[in-house]
Amino acid sequence: MNKRIQSLIYLALTAVTVIGGYFFLRYAYKVSDSLPFSQEIVLIVLGTVATVLITALLLNKQTEVELQKEQQVRFFEMKSEIYLGLLDHIEDILLKQSASREDAVKLQFFSHKLSLVASPQILCEFENFLRTYHEALADQKVSPTDNANINKALAELSIRIRADIVGDQDADCGKPASEIAQQVRDNMKASIRAI
Repeated sequence: MNKRIQSLIYLALTAVTVIGGYFFLRYAYKVSDSLPFSQEIVLIVLGTVATVLITALLLNKQTEVELQKEQQVRFFEMKSEIYLGLLDHIEDILLKQSASREDAVKLQFFSHKLSLVASPQILCEFENFLRTYHEALADQKVSPTDNANINKALAELSIRIRADIVGDQDADCGKPASEIAQQVRDNMKASIRAI
């Protein structure tokens, strides 16, 4: 609301300036009718003022768009770092085939980080992953069956992460999201069989 009030104030000041300037220049144009070249000078001033005003408005809009773009890039980078960090941490747990208290605390913090940047679909899928993870690690060891269950849940989480990061780019390349999701699941199954 504060930004809207500020915009309205700027709009009102601009309107007052333009209307006041119009009446002043109209008066100056009529008064200068008898002097040689004075009307041309008034028109030059009017053109200069209009050019400066339009240029200032365009530069302000361009700056605003560039700032928004930069914020989106930073947000995307932060989101990608959190997602990759989460996947790296899960990889470490699965490689150790056991989970410590430190691993659980790290997952808690990843949960907090995800709450800042992740879409609702990712948060739901992360909850499903955590449920599977906790069931699998109830005995503090990762059995082959536990590993398969965790990998299935991780594949579903990865599908959601991919959709959040890549988004509409998959549709642009001609592959539907369902086909890509199935490919991720198939890759996961093949990697489990290879172990």
